[in-house]
Amino acid sequence: MKASVFIATSLDGFIARPDGALDWLPADGGEPHGYIEFMATVDALVIGRKTFETVLTFDTWPYGKKPVVVLSTRGPELMTAPPDAVCDVMAGTPQEIVARLAQRGMNHLYIDGGVTIQGFLKAGLIQRFIITRIPVLLGSGIPLFGYLPRDIRLEHVATRSYSSGLVQSEYVIPT
Repeated sequence: MKASVFIATSLDGFIARPDGALDWLPADGGEPHGYIEFMATVDALVIGRKTFETVLTFDTWPYGKKPVVVLSTRGPELMTAPPDAVCDVMAGTPQEIVARLAQRGMNHLYIDGGVTIQGFLKAGLIQRFIITRIPVLLGSGIPLFGYLPRDIRLEHVATRSYSSGLVQSEYVIPT
């Protein structure tokens, strides 16, 4: 199973404001920077409950018919997805989630949301990062990375810059 992260951060490393707001991101996602192409390669998204709740505030459901797994211990009765969304609620360790999705035939997962990314990273289940830095300093917020019990070495694949000021770097975690 392959698991990847495709995410935007402020220049100072935050993925959201302290209250989860994303109002600092470029309108409509900014200029094309590979997101559509990346989404075409993944079988499903795995996101945390808070990220799911944030996505529900968007004007439209951004994932189309792509399966979305929401991690929550609250249970599916508390999750109300848009009518056309393909959503499932799961609880368990990152290893258990990956095993269940592998049994369903999933090969490439998109991991999103701060706590979810941190948990999958600590479990050694993420192989690729695509991080787009937005030219803004927030000063505080929800960080992309948190405490790690050990160093995790990354191998740089590429860095691209865009006319709007976005800078995107791709890394893999060598096996």
